[in-house]
Amino acid sequence: MMVVEALVALLLLASGAAALVAALGLLRLPDFFMRLHGPTKATTLGLGGILAASTIVFSVQDPGLSLHEVLITLFLFITAPASAHILAKSAMHDRVPFQGGQEDPLLHPANLVPESAGEYHAAGLDLPPPGEPLPGEES
Repeated sequence: MMVVEALVALLLLASGAAALVAALGLLRLPDFFMRLHGPTKATTLGLGGILAASTIVFSVQDPGLSLHEVLITLFLFITAPASAHILAKSAMHDRVPFQGGQEDPLLHPANLVPESAGEYHAAGLDLPPPGEPLPGEES
């Protein structure tokens, strides 16, 4: 029983540390996309550790595996990355500014391909200049 309690305590401490890192990332990171990345990853780890500790505790107390926590963990690991991806795509569509004033990651110098007369296009896409609406959008 002492080993189980130590394992649960270790999982809870690690989960608390991950949640703390997530909170610090949300507070300290400079732009929306970086703030989205840190908490999504660390919170998923933190909640996963808490649910693993809960699974261990309830599986030791009662015979058999506690499936509630397993299902919650599965749901969390599927939905957290999907929701972060949707938020990031929505922010890119709304042209939320990136760190350094860059408005579109496709316009990063590493993604630009030189064309004739010094014109550039981003990875083969015909994008309007920053500030102009995308094709099909109304301004």
